[in-house]
Amino acid sequence: MTIPYSQLELAPSLAKAVAEMGYENMTPIQAQAIPVVLTGKDVMGAAQTGTGKTAAFSLPLLQRLLKHENPSTSPAR
Repeated sequence: MTIPYSQLELAPSLAKAVAEMGYENMTPIQAQAIPVVLTGKDVMGAAQTGTGKTAAFSLPLLQRLLKHENPSTSPAR
């Protein structure tokens, strides 16, 4: 079963970056982990090298960070 990244409802900027990199569908480890991590739950997963574990961790992390993005163009003091 193939699940597209578009089903994740990622932030538009993040979804655009994923698409621009040429990724369309999640790997099995991503399809199992990302939706759970996006809800704020912890996940422990194991998969072979090259199966997308880094994206399974980093996409939800980036999604959460974007929620706290500061639109100000001036530096923080």
